[in-house]
Amino acid sequence: MNRRLCVLRLGSALLTVPTWQAWAQGSAPTGLREGKDYLALRTPAPTDVPAGKVEVLEFFSYNCPHCAALEPSLEAWSKKLPADAVLRRVPVPFIGDAEVKQRLYYTLEAMGKLGELHGKVFDAIHRQRINLSGEKATLDWLAKQGVDTAKYSEIAKSFSIAGKLRRATQLTDAYRVEGVPAFGVGGRYYTDGTLAGSLERALQVVDALIVVARKPA
Repeated sequence: MNRRLCVLRLGSALLTVPTWQAWAQGSAPTGLREGKDYLALRTPAPTDVPAGKVEVLEFFSYNCPHCAALEPSLEAWSKKLPADAVLRRVPVPFIGDAEVKQRLYYTLEAMGKLGELHGKVFDAIHRQRINLSGEKATLDWLAKQGVDTAKYSEIAKSFSIAGKLRRATQLTDAYRVEGVPAFGVGGRYYTDGTLAGSLERALQVVDALIVVARKPA
């Protein structure tokens, strides 16, 4: 699959979309057009939330400048999600040193450091222009943030993190994600800034898809 670096600049559109053959017609949310604003998966993707909850996935990469630009808006939007919607971020297995960045995300999560450092990773790479390419540069930066790098390295190489990487690849493939940032809803729907017309509107499309995803397939 020829995956793009990032789907869309904030407020602008590209002309490329994921492969049409991967999607099927679904029940369209009011005011949205299937195939234009969002796509319905032919084969449902796996979900990791309890019954009665709607899983919302953000596919992202720390290496993606558009993911970095979206992060403040996404964080604010996430605070207004309905109680039955669960936002999970999925670091994709492509773009630059993808595995290092995936391990960074999941290890910070396992260490309880994600809330403190998630935004700082974006800031370091895209605003401060710090080179965080590769494991050594990442460990050096983490040490400066007060992270126990020995503990970090142990967790990063654990079977638990390896399992999370496999799950991230499974979800990326199931939703046929070709660029980031992108969104999956309820194991049934996909949208991104290209389809929605902008990343801000993509969040509105996700809001509408959450309502539809509550209904049985």
